[in-house]
Amino acid sequence: MGVGPTLVIYRASTMHSTRGHWGRTMFEVSVKMDVLKEIVGVISTLVEEVKFNVSPTGVSIKAVDPAHVAMLVMDLKPEAFERYQADEMAFAIEVDKLKDLLKLGGAGDVVEMSYDGEKSRLIARLGNLKKEMSLLDLAGMSDPKVPQLNLEAYVVLSVDDLSRGIKASETVSEHVALAAEKDRFTISAAGDRDTAELVLGKDELVDINAPDTMRSLFSLDYFSAMVKAISSKEPVKIYLGKEYPLKMIFPVAEGNGEVVYLLAPRIEE
Repeated sequence: MGVGPTLVIYRASTMHSTRGHWGRTMFEVSVKMDVLKEIVGVISTLVEEVKFNVSPTGVSIKAVDPAHVAMLVMDLKPEAFERYQADEMAFAIEVDKLKDLLKLGGAGDVVEMSYDGEKSRLIARLGNLKKEMSLLDLAGMSDPKVPQLNLEAYVVLSVDDLSRGIKASETVSEHVALAAEKDRFTISAAGDRDTAELVLGKDELVDINAPDTMRSLFSLDYFSAMVKAISSKEPVKIYLGKEYPLKMIFPVAEGNGEVVYLLAPRIEE
């Protein structure tokens, strides 16, 4: 059994910075700590280093895990921040540095962040605390191209139901099967001796559209980490195919941002 070849990640050219006010690149934001925690949690499921593409219209992140099994795309509107001023530019940082920053404040705090191009640092201010974090060299950090997936079948369900199905599967197998049919959605796992299955009927789902039965098998480690990163209580939308990558969509930043996870299937032999 191996990873299917259908999620192919291509590399595009690196975004180049443009200069703003008085020849300096502008990036100055204020963000709630709980929103930043949510953003970092999503990113850390796949990568240890992340590139932020910023512009006056918001922040965009595209990242692929080292094994090229999964990908995330995150878009944040300026409204995701308490204050937002940015030119078109890009910077990259180690995710652990952002995790360390989160330890310095609580959910009700607001952190101010700014870019210092001369020192190549991201500066964070939290009350009377100031922290300067060195940035990574953008050379070689290109943006992955998002594959176009032709997925007609989808299901919309609660995070709680999704988590329940995963929890049951984790004690059985390293893989989880997701299946969408006309009137039901199934999360199942089969091990050498044990099985687990959660069946959600049409009335238990927010929405479902499956003209034909669509079923794929996925790495439970990857899928579980993705679902655990969801902190919103809003429904999750999952697109499925037959032995095809899944696409999972959910909101972040109090509805002012969106995350798309892509996950390659395991091919059943």
